[in-house]
Amino acid sequence: MKVFSKYISKHLLSFIGLILALVILNIAVFAFTFYNAVSINWGSTSPQNMLKQVAAASSSNGITKEAEKMIITNSLWAIYLNAEGSCNWTVNLPEEIPTEYSIQDIAVFSRGYLKDYPVFVWTDENGLLVIGYPKNSYMKITSNYYPIDMVRKLPLFFLGIIVLDLAVLFLAYLRSKEQISKNTEPIISSIAALSEGKSINLSVSGELSEIADSIKKVSNIISRQNTARANWISGVSHDIRTPLSMIMGYADRIVHDRDACNRIKEQAAVISRQSIKIKDLVQDLNLVSKLEYEMQPLQKENIRLSKLLRSYATDLINSGLPDSYSLEVNISPDAENTIIECDTKLITRAVNNLVQNSIHSNPQGCTIILSLQITESKLLLTIQDNGIGISAEKLEELKNKPHYMESTDDRLDLRHGLGLLLVRQIMDAHQGTIEIESRLQQGYKTNIYFSGNPNRE
Repeated sequence: MKVFSKYISKHLLSFIGLILALVILNIAVFAFTFYNAVSINWGSTSPQNMLKQVAAASSSNGITKEAEKMIITNSLWAIYLNAEGSCNWTVNLPEEIPTEYSIQDIAVFSRGYLKDYPVFVWTDENGLLVIGYPKNSYMKITSNYYPIDMVRKLPLFFLGIIVLDLAVLFLAYLRSKEQISKNTEPIISSIAALSEGKSINLSVSGELSEIADSIKKVSNIISRQNTARANWISGVSHDIRTPLSMIMGYADRIVHDRDACNRIKEQAAVISRQSIKIKDLVQDLNLVSKLEYEMQPLQKENIRLSKLLRSYATDLINSGLPDSYSLEVNISPDAENTIIECDTKLITRAVNNLVQNSIHSNPQGCTIILSLQITESKLLLTIQDNGIGISAEKLEELKNKPHYMESTDDRLDLRHGLGLLLVRQIMDAHQGTIEIESRLQQGYKTNIYFSGNPNRE
């Protein structure tokens, strides 16, 4: 937790630093954008300063040449009115500006505009000095004035600043997200792999290296535990074989003993059948364990799956399939010569488990169909029956929990139990997927999709 806190604090401090940098940048941009407005309109040529300079260089009798030149150079105009409101002198006066004013006129324009010209006044003992600026150069509000150009730019400036700040923050967010994802993605992927029981090879540097080291330690511990568990299952399976073989041997001898009574022979036959189921169960459990912990070496070879299915069906029928069961093999023309790379024994084992599930689940008999076809550029193997099927609740339970950890079946009839788990493990080892479909009294169907594009001979 401390490592994560430091990691988050680092990014938070970086974000705060970015905000402070944006504030400083905004101030700098504001100063750069409005430098001219500030320097000109509140500098030496500002209305107040111009009034002082012109007032100092003029009187009721006239104005100096230097002050007159300064007015004209700055595109201004000036007029001096005496106490009666008459004009004593003018400089660069527009034609529309009158030269005679009443006291009321002077009171009106002295605080605002004269013929839409923003004007500024200076009074002395002899009269009133008026300096006019170009139209739309200043906006006068009460006793203050603001450059029109600046007032017009302010909304666009703030809008631009907001857009720029948001863009920078968004880019910073994307960069931070990318950096965090880059640093945490290996850790998240490793945790996901650990949850699936897979081994990991994690290498992370920087602030999160401590967490990565902890995850690697956990992975090593889990790997050792999985290896020990698989070895234990393998050892138990091996140890069970000898006494189980003896039980099966004695049971078979009793079944064929002419001196034994029929009741004892029947009981010995039950022992023999259940011993075979236990043997198959132990083999499945051992194989599931090896596949789950990737300890089962795959002997892959290129095979024609249609040939494998027909060979399996022939062997099953010749082994004495009861008359209440029928087996069909349907191969589509486009899948007839399809070649896949797989472990022949494991694929045969998966097919046999699904077929045996159908047989065990339907003691009254059923029709079992093995189908092979090409669909959506994938090779699809289907094993289905028209038996009793299972309910929607059982189907959902089967998908979420593919084997029964607790069995109440005294006959050890696993049905679609551990056998299905083994099928899943075999298909995972071949990068394939399976789908299950079933309804009560409408049969049971398993679709097996082989990954990759199928090849043909």
